[in-house]
Amino acid sequence: MLKKIAVNTCRAIVALTFIFSGFVKAVDPLGTQYKLADYAEAWHLQDYTSDFLLLSIAVALAALEFCIGICLLFAIHRRATSRLALAVMLFMTPLTLWLAIDNPVSDCGCFGDAVKLTNWQTFGKNVVLLVCTAVVAWRPLEMTRFVSLTNQWIVLNFSALFIVLTALWSLYTLPQFDFRPYRVGTNLREAYRQAQEAEQPQFETTFILEKNGERKEFTLDNYPDTTWTFIDSKTVQTSQGETTEIHDFSIERRTDGEDITQEILDDEGYTFLLIAPHLETADDSQLDQINGIYEYAQEKGYPFYCLTASGDDATDKWTELTGAEYPYCTTDETTLKTIIRSNPGLLLLHDGLITAKWSHNQLPSEEDFANPNQPDSEPLKLEQLAIGQASPQSTTEKAARMLMWYVVPLSILTIADRTWAWTRWIKRRRRKKETNN
Repeated sequence: MLKKIAVNTCRAIVALTFIFSGFVKAVDPLGTQYKLADYAEAWHLQDYTSDFLLLSIAVALAALEFCIGICLLFAIHRRATSRLALAVMLFMTPLTLWLAIDNPVSDCGCFGDAVKLTNWQTFGKNVVLLVCTAVVAWRPLEMTRFVSLTNQWIVLNFSALFIVLTALWSLYTLPQFDFRPYRVGTNLREAYRQAQEAEQPQFETTFILEKNGERKEFTLDNYPDTTWTFIDSKTVQTSQGETTEIHDFSIERRTDGEDITQEILDDEGYTFLLIAPHLETADDSQLDQINGIYEYAQEKGYPFYCLTASGDDATDKWTELTGAEYPYCTTDETTLKTIIRSNPGLLLLHDGLITAKWSHNQLPSEEDFANPNQPDSEPLKLEQLAIGQASPQSTTEKAARMLMWYVVPLSILTIADRTWAWTRWIKRRRRKKETNN
């Protein structure tokens, strides 16, 4: 009895962790791709990995983790699943130990942007999961089934289809759950102000100099004359500083290099920001729609900027290709990728508040700017349109939608399966009684 309790407790811990980890990766596959690119750079494999390969691995990894978790939860293919989970943890635990010691990336990305763990916290978590998977693999047949053998394939195939479609839908649109600091409804003006006022990390540099065969260490405050010969220097962080959600956010006008971040965020009105981390690889299938939105912004007096990390050659080529007339600004590549998971994507600010975000596949059309009562009339101003009002969906609403599409059908299947199994058991007992009588 104690063995059964121990196995099923460990099974629940591992299953729920794998399901959550796979799901948050699936709702933000581009974020997982970016994290895999960090790993590839740390291992000096960036020349051998394409974006498509990393994205494919990201989707496959999300599906694998989610399906392992579901199989453990429903006790599907108990021996094979428990061994596979153990194999995954036998690989991941030493890997995260290396991450904790060498620290090549600051965050392992195992839970995406939903839960941030340090590398040592990740290693500790994996040690616990390794122990749990070992217990489950030790006595896999102690796991209690939730569905009968004949219906296990339905649960597995339905789960695999659901998680892959979730990843593909998030790629086509935007992540269904936005855990990043630039989500719709964020007051970017206030967040930027807090970041500017926060205490910054402090560093101290020590210089090692030599004179007449004698070496000494100096700081900037007591740096000696030129008769000393420079040997080496070292910089250490003396103060951590305050952590804020928004950091490294700045917008520089491409023409003169002037920082216009405050000017854009302080604007009392609407501002369109076309976000394109890399114009060289940006999707160009919606060029007419982007240009149409720019013309609408010009007509109504709304500022429109293109934020990119690309150089002048790429912006010149994009202008030649698209006929773009909007001004270009420079912003950090990582910041742009964090703001929106689309290249390009469109951001709408209102009084410094992030009002809406669109991927290049779901940009506003002419109908979205038109008067619904008089479609052929002049486009309305954003103040009069639904797309001009910040209406972020709550996490509860999004979770409810996911429950409707996945958990509810699965629950119905499980209840029906258990009811069917119970009625078969009743019939067998009746037959047995009749035979004995």
